[in-house]
Amino acid sequence: MKIANPIKTVYSLLKMVISTNSGVNVMGNKIESIFNFLQISDLIATAGQPTEQQIVAIKDAGYQVLINLAPLAKLETTLPHESSLVESLGMEYVHIPVIWNKPTLEDFDRFAQVMQANTNRPVFVHCAGNFRVSAFMYLYRRLYQNIDESQAQKDLHKLWVPDNVWQQFMRQVMGR
Repeated sequence: MKIANPIKTVYSLLKMVISTNSGVNVMGNKIESIFNFLQISDLIATAGQPTEQQIVAIKDAGYQVLINLAPLAKLETTLPHESSLVESLGMEYVHIPVIWNKPTLEDFDRFAQVMQANTNRPVFVHCAGNFRVSAFMYLYRRLYQNIDESQAQKDLHKLWVPDNVWQQFMRQVMGR
């Protein structure tokens, strides 16, 4: 795996872990300050794990659906009460726990179904670091939005070059 900006990524990752686990927000409250934030289109944005305050910023930015691809696991950064927080703000919460080293066709199919059901609504998609999400968005954009290879890959590579597990998974999805 090759991360696009490793020093910035490690620094931001440390800030995110501190913010999500200690209750001390060192990330900032703006949507743009969410770890690895990336605006894909007017209706789709992606990022790593947002803090509680950043989830409020997501709502304030007009997003109606929040999709989380990170599992609720010990080494993940998902907020334990994220679903109730998101729903208390009036947004729809969808959790598709994708195991980092074992993404499945079923995971992607569920993601694509949710995205297709919400094509006219603002959707915010996150995981721990926006690596799972960026791979899923690459696939979704190629297969469902007919985005050309170079543009989809450009956005993917803003964050990382997928490792062998993810490259094989992406080939599997594209080859169906």
